[in-house]
Amino acid sequence: MFFILSKTLGFFALPSNLMATIAALGAVLMFTRFRRAGRFLATLGIALLLLAGLSPLGNVLILPLEQRFPPWDAARGAPAGIVVLGGAISPDVSVVRGTPALTDAAERLTAVAELARKYPAARIVFSGGNARLLYAEGSEAEFALRLFESFGIARERLVAEDKSRNTEQNALFSKQLADPKPGERWLLVTSAYHMPRAIGIFRRAGFAVEAYPVDWRTRGRIDLVMPFDTLSGGLRRTDTAVREWVGLLAYWMTDQSSALFPAP
Repeated sequence: MFFILSKTLGFFALPSNLMATIAALGAVLMFTRFRRAGRFLATLGIALLLLAGLSPLGNVLILPLEQRFPPWDAARGAPAGIVVLGGAISPDVSVVRGTPALTDAAERLTAVAELARKYPAARIVFSGGNARLLYAEGSEAEFALRLFESFGIARERLVAEDKSRNTEQNALFSKQLADPKPGERWLLVTSAYHMPRAIGIFRRAGFAVEAYPVDWRTRGRIDLVMPFDTLSGGLRRTDTAVREWVGLLAYWMTDQSSALFPAP
């Protein structure tokens, strides 16, 4: 029930959905006796869509998330294991097409190929079921295993967790499967913008992990002043950033994260 509620509320937490709803409501009201309010809402919705889609707003919001955890320092030695979070595979498309269909977060998976080669003794836990509310066919885990094996990673090193549907479940189920021993070092591989929320949730679950951020969406501070060349690109970036900030707040308020904005 919580999952369904979070996905439903999450629809309106995305700026593009909320702004489009405001504009659509305004358009409808323009044909009623509230047409003045309708014109205001329609204008407001369109203006906000243009602002979020073409200005650097999305980069301004996502950069602090991406910069929160630096690239992993390998100087401390080899890790005992690696936890890879889902979000890089579209399970429903993969089921229909019969092959792993990667999303724009594919680096979460491709980074594992290099890590597995550099640290041949490290165990690898992939955590990802199906996070979709509709068309929830298949799981990411089954296709991730297929992809990892194509990288040449031995099957006995791999553990698949295919039940999780959100980051809290990623942490809880991964900990159960990994069963980390005192003193073991585990890496957490996920998108850089998602790392603060993921680290906070893993810490709250009692699973000490080290951040291995991948899948950066910005080049750094230079993107704070660079407008987007397509409306869809800017809206997508803004949606991604706002979803993470809302997630940080929601998980912290429900005591599922160790901090509001976790740090290294």
